[in-house]
Amino acid sequence: MNYSTLSIFADQKNLTHAILKRYDGTSKPPYDSLNVSFGVSDNAATVLANRGKIKETFHLENLISAGQIHSNRILIVDSKPKTDLEEGGYDALITNIPQVALMIQQADCQAVMLFDPIRKVIANIHSGWKGTSLNIIAKTIQTMTVEFASAPADILAGISPSLGPCCAEFINYKTELPTHLHKYQQTPNYFDFWAISQDQLIAAGVTRKNIEIAKICTMCNHDYFSYRRKKTTGRFGSIIALR
Repeated sequence: MNYSTLSIFADQKNLTHAILKRYDGTSKPPYDSLNVSFGVSDNAATVLANRGKIKETFHLENLISAGQIHSNRILIVDSKPKTDLEEGGYDALITNIPQVALMIQQADCQAVMLFDPIRKVIANIHSGWKGTSLNIIAKTIQTMTVEFASAPADILAGISPSLGPCCAEFINYKTELPTHLHKYQQTPNYFDFWAISQDQLIAAGVTRKNIEIAKICTMCNHDYFSYRRKKTTGRFGSIIALR
């Protein structure tokens, strides 16, 4: 299966993670081919087959995804599910259960993957511009701290391929983005959401050396689905799991 990884997680022997490219699946155009989303009018059986292939490739027992409503709501998976789940109404997932993969579905938004190697806790965050405005990153780290006694300074963080500052155009940013984010404007109407997420991680207590940004723009790189590039398209997945 065609995927990439982040070096920040490379030495973590009890962790599996992958950023899946759009290839090696069974979906037909315009969702070709490894579409992981049930929400884009692709055939549901095809999506299930794609997800099954992911589980088989990475030897996963369960694959959990969020319904992703561009909120700051967080689901804690605190027991081993009997089946795979897609829980609507959430945009971040946290667990300490082994072999349960947390998957974020993307077509320009970020997946921010977190791993606490001390407490053995993982999280996966769907952070688009609305989630960024709500600072879902800080809320997720706070939840890891409260519910699992994670220390933010222990957490490793990886930011997936996503819309880069070259292509993140927001012509209505004055009404869409909080004023404190306006300083991240690189050129007129173009914003660096990679830098925003990095700063939100640092403000939440994650150390700079523990953060990696893929720095791959999904609109520019055709290995990934992009809503900005082609409105009707699939979603690629970023997964993280404890072994």
